Amino acid sequence: MNPAEQTVCSNFLQHIQFEKRLSHHTLTAYTKDLEQFCVFLATECNVDQPELADFRHVRSWIVSLVEGDMDKSSVNRKIATLRAFFGFLLRRKAIDFDPMSKIQALKTSKKLPQYVEEKPMDMLLSDVEFPDTFEGIRDKLVLELLYGTGIRLSELTGLKTADVNLYEKTITVLGKRNKHRIIPLTDPLFVLIQQYSRYKEETFLGQADRVHLIVSDKGVPAYAMLIQRIVTRHLTLVTTLEKKSPHVLRHSFATHLLNRGADLNAIKDLLGHSSLAATQIYTHTSLEQLKNTYDQAHPKAKK
Repeated sequence: MNPAEQTVCSNFLQHIQFEKRLSHHTLTAYTKDLEQFCVFLATECNVDQPELADFRHVRSWIVSLVEGDMDKSSVNRKIATLRAFFGFLLRRKAIDFDPMSKIQALKTSKKLPQYVEEKPMDMLLSDVEFPDTFEGIRDKLVLELLYGTGIRLSELTGLKTADVNLYEKTITVLGKRNKHRIIPLTDPLFVLIQQYSRYKEETFLGQADRVHLIVSDKGVPAYAMLIQRIVTRHLTLVTTLEKKSPHVLRHSFATHLLNRGADLNAIKDLLGHSSLAATQIYTHTSLEQLKNTYDQAHPKAKK
């Protein structure tokens, strides 16, 4: 970006970071989207300042993304970035019209969240033997926390030792938009946290990071790629799902709760969703499972 681009974009990014308090992940995505848009403007439209872009420039960028076979959901995220960016400029009177006013999101088919069935999850956490080492206990705790509480990857890596309430048997999680929520722990999960803490102390002789709960093999705070590797390696043992990620365990947590009769509003609060609409997708997953059970079991169902 040239200096002019950097100024207007930096003002917007500072706004969403410090005033809107969006997550680091969202900030990174917005930054990347704006950089790509500015490069397109400069190379394809001969426009060197993003605030000078009009409807035609935005539409041309979207067309180029679609023609480049970018996934529609990814294109829609970039549209959302520009909508937020130009809305910010309009409110600050940096532009006189909004080039996004006639831009619509692309239609996408609604994908049901992927999740692991209850039986394979029970097999993983009950039957699979984890090594009696720091790494083994740490890996099991990672899986148990993701599946047992439904927290996000970023929430797990950000979880502090002080966030574990030893008396109430709960954890306090810092979610999106800096909102805190309290999640109860099962007795086995609480015991596992205590066991892990002892292994952590003994393995690193008190030299490991004390602030963060989950640490790497070297005693430093756990990072996203480490958690991803742990989850992928262990889910491979029990499922053939193409996608094996921490978010799959979050989906599994919510789906299993709903299938066992949990209240949808309670699930919403546990997941940290701001509205019930985001949680309702799990009702579709539950309904799909119900249909499959019917098709397999009812004598009048289609075979």
